[in-house]
Amino acid sequence: MKIKNKFFTLLALLLIIGIEAEPFDSTYIAKPSATSLLKNANIYDGEGNEFLGYDLLIKNGKIEAIGSDLDTRTENAIEYDLSGMWVTPGIIDLHSHMGVYSAPGVKSSSDGNESTSPVTADVWAEHSVWTQDPQFSLALQGGVTTFHVLPGSANLIGGRGTTFKNVQSNTVQGMKYPDAPHSLKMACGENPKRVYGSRRQAPSTRMGNVAGYRKAWIKASKYKQNMNSYESKSVEAKEIVSPPTRDLEMDTLAGVLDGEILVQNHCYRAEEMAMMIDIAKEFGYKITAFHHAVEAYKIADLLADNDICGALWADWWGFKHEAYDMVQENIAIIDQARNGSGCAVVHSDDAIGIQHLNQEAAKALAAGNRAGFNISKARAMRWITSNPAKAAGIEETTGSLVKGKNADVVIWNKNPFSVYAIAQKVFIDGNLMFDRQDLTSKPVSDFDLGIIKPNANRTQ
Repeated sequence: MKIKNKFFTLLALLLIIGIEAEPFDSTYIAKPSATSLLKNANIYDGEGNEFLGYDLLIKNGKIEAIGSDLDTRTENAIEYDLSGMWVTPGIIDLHSHMGVYSAPGVKSSSDGNESTSPVTADVWAEHSVWTQDPQFSLALQGGVTTFHVLPGSANLIGGRGTTFKNVQSNTVQGMKYPDAPHSLKMACGENPKRVYGSRRQAPSTRMGNVAGYRKAWIKASKYKQNMNSYESKSVEAKEIVSPPTRDLEMDTLAGVLDGEILVQNHCYRAEEMAMMIDIAKEFGYKITAFHHAVEAYKIADLLADNDICGALWADWWGFKHEAYDMVQENIAIIDQARNGSGCAVVHSDDAIGIQHLNQEAAKALAAGNRAGFNISKARAMRWITSNPAKAAGIEETTGSLVKGKNADVVIWNKNPFSVYAIAQKVFIDGNLMFDRQDLTSKPVSDFDLGIIKPNANRTQ
């Protein structure tokens, strides 16, 4: 009998451990890559530095060095003479719905919002991703090497987001960024109160929104307490009690409370962002970034004080009332808050804009400098590289051209902040994934082959 009890205790422990283990884990493995030497390039390293006429060495899929006249004669390196060209880290899109709102934009491929309940923390965006979405290839051609896919904004708490490498794979797991943390998508303001208020249910007001968040976090706190209480028991004590029942929704929220899942919060208005910060402090979690935050400039110092990034549009606002009060200097103000300690991220949330995030950043930079901020292009490069890497929790492995980080690299024909800049070559983990001069390197979708036509007359 004692052996039987120990067996069930072990089984219970494994179940509890399974809560913390990662299901649907990444299967991505970088292919062996050649040693590459990018010579005589102008470089923005993503850390705020500019190097003119320098070399960049890629070795074993990692950044090896930035230097002048690097010698690789003994390493059989592939050399690229980039005189007059520019090199940057791969662009990271922090706010993406690629794969969950895939092309063509028909109802059958609209999988980004599980708008069936105000709190759907149990759903994961990755379980909606269509790996053949042609938007991935188009983003790659725009220099996007990494992207973070989020659920939509219909819910107070909309579910988990996931970070992906922009590589081809027949499985979602084959695209997942290894060891990247999940995020939790939250939304405040008009969206949840409109979606659910129109159904004559809560929330129908902004005060209903706040009550909904707090109820969810109270429930999650109790769940976490029960789990921790069980896990703290001795083996003998666990033999006489049943383990708490798993709850997928609570697993996610408890992961946030444990600091393992990062909060990405859709929010437009300044006072609502401040309110969300207060809710986070009440329940002991941290907000990583506010997305679409058109009024972030009003509380820029508050965001900097709380180490919260602003993931922001360069110039798209005013399409609804809560998105009305923006200034084009929004991104620059966030960047310069508290003596330059702010974290600004440029995003687009648009299939076309995602292909030109370098130029979206250029627009934001121009607006800021017209206002007198005098921000360098090298610093602004952080807005689409190292800062989104920080907000996605992957800054230790990508986002800048630093020795030991993944060789996610873009070669541009001109300064990337130019309207005429075009990505010529894109490397992921040191592998050449796109070469504009070699059409065979371009990922091909059914669209490219003409098999699927967006306007085809067919039953959906």
